[in-house]
Amino acid sequence: MMGGELVLFGGVASALIALVLAIHSGGAAKRALVRRAAAVNRRAHGLAPAVAAAHMTVRRTETTGAFPTLDRMLKSLLPRASVLRDKLDRTGRDISIGSYMVVNGALMLVASGLAAVPGGLPWLIALPFGLAVGLGLPNWMIGRMAKRRVNRFNGLFPDAIDLIVRGLRSGLPVTESIGAVGREMADPVGVEFRKVFDSMKFGRTLEDALWDAARRLDTPEFKFFVISLSVQKETGGNLAETLANLSDILRRRRQMKLKIKAMSSEARASAVILGSLPFVMFGILSAINWSYESTLFTDPRGLIMVGVALGSLSLGGLVMSKMVSFEI
Repeated sequence: MMGGELVLFGGVASALIALVLAIHSGGAAKRALVRRAAAVNRRAHGLAPAVAAAHMTVRRTETTGAFPTLDRMLKSLLPRASVLRDKLDRTGRDISIGSYMVVNGALMLVASGLAAVPGGLPWLIALPFGLAVGLGLPNWMIGRMAKRRVNRFNGLFPDAIDLIVRGLRSGLPVTESIGAVGREMADPVGVEFRKVFDSMKFGRTLEDALWDAARRLDTPEFKFFVISLSVQKETGGNLAETLANLSDILRRRRQMKLKIKAMSSEARASAVILGSLPFVMFGILSAINWSYESTLFTDPRGLIMVGVALGSLSLGGLVMSKMVSFEI
């Protein structure tokens, strides 16, 4: 039985690797063909590379990564591909949808195989476990990367607004002040404002470019900024004073968040300890007497108990997380 499971696992792994290599080689061959056609076109027209680049049209490009064919297929198949694309862009990394899904599939396969073959779990349990790991772990990592980047953005954003205010008070238009923020501020604030400024240079309005950035960042602080500019455009008034007040409000809001985090740190530590204690004790008992613990996975009643325990732990962790989380 163990040999048959190994053969099945090896066959599925080989199929996935072959699929990834086929997709990758197809994308690489297509890019090589495009480069060769462009070189032939330049030689036919007698254009140097720099001159040929001047005759090219300006087009919006998106991250395709190492699997362009898979990216195009997933964009047409996934029901909310744009939401996933915005979530990946929020990390600030060049992560394509195809690469993300390949990582999901590889982790799902590896986790299922490890749980079934060395771990001895039945495939009926190993496959849902692998699915949970393959979908949950990359999503958790992407969420953490995006959260860290948004936190860095929110920490520098009031200084960026102050720079815009100084530009407005010195007589610069708001578009030039935004360009100054893109040049002077550190990332991720600088790179986002450079994208806004570049979008305006290519013909988009200020409001549309700012709302595109707000969709990428998905943070209330930046949405406050966009709404302030939109309202000022409709009603008029002193934009510099409005943005100065907004900068002060955002600083006070961040200070309140940090104060709440410090006051709830004890409750957060208690939640982490209580949530990790069952897993720590299970690991200790498994190391001491695995035959005693293995009954949970070989007996149907044990599987029911494991499912109920994991559900109870998840529900308790969710309740404790809500208790120590505050919205400002």
